[in-house]
Amino acid sequence: MWSEDRYNAFMARQAIDDEDLLRLESYTATIEPVDGSKREMLHQLAMTVFWPHRGRDIDLFLRLGQGYVACDEIGRPLGSAMYFPMGPDFAMLGMMVVSPRLQSQGAGRRMLRRIMRDCAGRDLRITSTRHGFRLYESAGFVPVSTIYQQQGIVREISAPAPTDGMLRDLTLADRDAIVALDRSATHADRSAVFDALLEVSDGLVLEQDGEVKGFAMKRAFGKGTVIGPVLADSDEMAIQLTAPLLQSCEGRFARFDRQVESEAMGAFLAAAGLGVYDTVTEMRLGSNRLSQEGLRVYGLASHSLG
Repeated sequence: MWSEDRYNAFMARQAIDDEDLLRLESYTATIEPVDGSKREMLHQLAMTVFWPHRGRDIDLFLRLGQGYVACDEIGRPLGSAMYFPMGPDFAMLGMMVVSPRLQSQGAGRRMLRRIMRDCAGRDLRITSTRHGFRLYESAGFVPVSTIYQQQGIVREISAPAPTDGMLRDLTLADRDAIVALDRSATHADRSAVFDALLEVSDGLVLEQDGEVKGFAMKRAFGKGTVIGPVLADSDEMAIQLTAPLLQSCEGRFARFDRQVESEAMGAFLAAAGLGVYDTVTEMRLGSNRLSQEGLRVYGLASHSLG
């Protein structure tokens, strides 16, 4: 169970009528809603913590999410926090960034509390770095799983042929089928996410008897290409879907955020040149929605979108 007591204690520490101000050691910062005018601020914040996000990646988050940016008295960005609604009762939290010089002054706690108030009544999920874990735990989040960030220069690999069914290119006509598969694996309505991803992604579906059983997508992200989301019902299917997309990236940088504990999938990605670069912890507040068997999310679209 998530910790309701920790959640209630965390949310009670801030007065609602004071939530647009952030009092720091020597000045007062303002907290403003995120919109298109804050694009460059969000990009600057990502760079301060050495995230690889490019402007196009920020654009995707602005299209799908809401949130806040904290600015100092001369308009410099100090921190950000966003949430991405997925249906009426679920949201992912992301773009949780605080300038390193302010991380010990409670700025992250204040930003988190603000978006959690906006998301009251929703189940929440977040991917936590080591630095953020204790903050999210204090707010009532509990660990769910480890996400393995595997990345590198793609080597030459062979693509195993499906033993059951056929691979074909993902098209816009597959939109409803992949949204339905995703809903069965995540128990959330991520249709808006897929509408946005389909505009900027290529992909494959695995089809059996005319029915889509799994899919994988890739798009430009950060320093190269991200493979994800990937949904499959077995390690074998996940590898079959992922291998051709990696082949198309041979000699270039690619990334795969692996959500499933799978020795076979991890070894396959490592053999393709994508070693484990880092890990983050997936945490939840509310019910645990992700399927633990059958169709599962093997690869994330991003840490902020799941």
